[in-house]
Amino acid sequence: MSDREGLSRHLGLDLGGTNVKWAVVEQHGASQTVIARDQVPTRYASEPQDVPAAIVAQLGDVARSAAAAWGPIASVGIGVPGQYDPTTGCTRFLPNVPGPWAGLPVAGPVGEAVGVRAFLINDARAFGLAELRLGAGRGASSMVGLTLGTGVGGAVAVGGRIHHGHDGTAGEVGHQTIDPDGPWCHCGNRGCVEAYARADQISAACGTSSVEEAVRAARAGEPRALQGLAAAGRYLGIGIANLITILSPDRIVLGGGVAAAGDLLVEPIRAEIARRVTMTPVHQVALVTAELGTWAGAIGAAVHGAERAAEA
Repeated sequence: MSDREGLSRHLGLDLGGTNVKWAVVEQHGASQTVIARDQVPTRYASEPQDVPAAIVAQLGDVARSAAAAWGPIASVGIGVPGQYDPTTGCTRFLPNVPGPWAGLPVAGPVGEAVGVRAFLINDARAFGLAELRLGAGRGASSMVGLTLGTGVGGAVAVGGRIHHGHDGTAGEVGHQTIDPDGPWCHCGNRGCVEAYARADQISAACGTSSVEEAVRAARAGEPRALQGLAAAGRYLGIGIANLITILSPDRIVLGGGVAAAGDLLVEPIRAEIARRVTMTPVHQVALVTAELGTWAGAIGAAVHGAERAAEA
């Protein structure tokens, strides 16, 4: 949708292992507003090798349906949970979605389904972009976003823009090494922040079956749960302290399901930052929680599509 008054609408799709979320963002000059959003269960095929094709077809179907109801749309952004090629619009590696994803065209088929250009973005970078433009990062020139859940995803903004790097992988804050002899991480490295602070590691350290249970136990005063969450906060704090020392950002934004632990994580994070950051005034770096919840990925994908289309 585009008219003489500079009004346009942009669709964002967020591919998750459980659901495909979508959002339509209306842009009027520098103003951006979410006007619609919804989700559908992710479509799986009976055989793992057929899953990618089924999901790409579903993304096209969802895009057509959303565009018919809320369009016309000017662009599509697609958040994917893994690595992609920003030049070709193909996926490279989606660790938590079955099937052969290497070299699979995604942006092209989805864009063709609705007749506009489509662009891929990593789902954690989409989260960061959404919070930067419409959420807890509004007004920040430099920002670090962390989404805490199954893994530790991230995004880095410099000069008011998300930094993607030459291949879309910039911002993997969860894969910085904080202990060279630490536990193995799913990425193949040892001692990453994620190896200590992803959801399954936190629940294991707390002796519970989930982070939600760990939080309940900690709030009830259970010592092991309190210690486990404090340890996770400490490791996150070390990683965030590194980022503050390198970037001196205006704001750190914490999101994702694990962030719901609140002060049980935030207080040890703050303590570690205060202990380790000596080169920049810590009181000038705001540590805040995300505002957009589970819709941030779809919203950020829509914003990414709008920004890429404007550059084209």
